[in-house]
Amino acid sequence: MGLVGAVWGLAGLSALLVFAVYRLWGVVVAGMEWPWGWQHIALASVNAVFMAWSEGWRGFQRSFSPRVAARLKWLRDHPSTVRAVFAPLFAMGYFGATRERLIGIYALTGGIVVLIVVVHLLPQPWRAALDIGVVLGLTWGIVSTLVCAWRALGGETYDVEPDVA
Repeated sequence: MGLVGAVWGLAGLSALLVFAVYRLWGVVVAGMEWPWGWQHIALASVNAVFMAWSEGWRGFQRSFSPRVAARLKWLRDHPSTVRAVFAPLFAMGYFGATRERLIGIYALTGGIVVLIVVVHLLPQPWRAALDIGVVLGLTWGIVSTLVCAWRALGGETYDVEPDVA
């Protein structure tokens, strides 16, 4: 049950991220049909670099992805029915985590929801210019999560704290 839960956790989280990239890419493509001025291109360029650094490298690769992988390894080694059934949520830290991790994940989720609502109100091509960076960051996140999970589940040691409570 532990390995099945870990695989389900990785597959569920990956599917969520891939679906987000798919949906946002559609917005970006639709935005390309609008005329772009220099200010749209500048915003898209700066935002792509910023999101690659902040969301991709700093958010996913340095923090979220290693923690997800550590929690998947912990789930594999300490299986339970509830954690296996809700493995994607467990892997992300929505339950069974330390108080600090719970506060962090719920605050981050709230902030993301607010940003989604605000960006959704923007007209094209401004929205596309911002969503390009999000697509880049999420794609980086998918790759880094898969690499971290491969390392965590494929080896005996993985020196990242899973923050399990």
